[in-house]
Amino acid sequence: MNIISFLLYCIVVTCSPGPANIVILSSVQHSGAKKTMRYVYGATMAFGLLLILSTLMNRVLVEVIPNILIIMQVVGSIYMLYLAYKIFKMGATEDKPNPNANFRSGLLMQLVNPKVLLFTLTVIPSYVMPFYTSSLTLFMFVIIITVIGFFAFTTWVVFGAIFRAFLQNHQKVLNTLMALFLVYSAIMISGIL
Repeated sequence: MNIISFLLYCIVVTCSPGPANIVILSSVQHSGAKKTMRYVYGATMAFGLLLILSTLMNRVLVEVIPNILIIMQVVGSIYMLYLAYKIFKMGATEDKPNPNANFRSGLLMQLVNPKVLLFTLTVIPSYVMPFYTSSLTLFMFVIIITVIGFFAFTTWVVFGAIFRAFLQNHQKVLNTLMALFLVYSAIMISGIL
C-alpha cells in the first residue's frame, strides 16, 4: 500500500473546495467559528457513516465480484482527475447567504454531497482493500479517514476566520497545487506508475 498516496488523496479531497467546505467558509464569515463547529460535527458524523456503509458494501461486493476493485480504481482515478480540473478552473470564493450552520444541516449536506459520496465509495476499495481484508483494519482506516475529514473541516473554519483575505488573493496558486496533488493521486491509484 502506498501510504503517502493514500494520505495525500484523503487530505487533498477533504481539504479541497466542495459544497460542505464552501458552506463552512461562508458560515464562519456570518455566524462565527463556534456556531460553525456544530455544522462541522454533523458533516463529520455523516462522513464517517458514509465511509462505514461504503466499506461494508464494498466488502460484500469484493467477495461477490472480485474485479470490482479494478472498476472502483478506474472510477476513482477518473473522478480525481475531474476534481483536479474543477479545482484548477475554480474562481474566487464569493460570499453566499448564511446557511443554517447546525449539526443537522451539516449531516444532511454530507449525505447528499456528490463529492463525498464518490470519495467514500472509492477510497477504501482503491487504497485499502487491495492490501487489507480484516474487519478491524478496515474499521481503523475508516476512523483515520474520518479524523482526516474532521481536521479538514476544522481547517476550513480556522482559515475562514483568520486567512480569508490572503486565500482570496492567492486562490489560483492554491487551486493549482491542490489540482496537481489530485492528478498525482489519480495516477498512483490507477497503477500507471
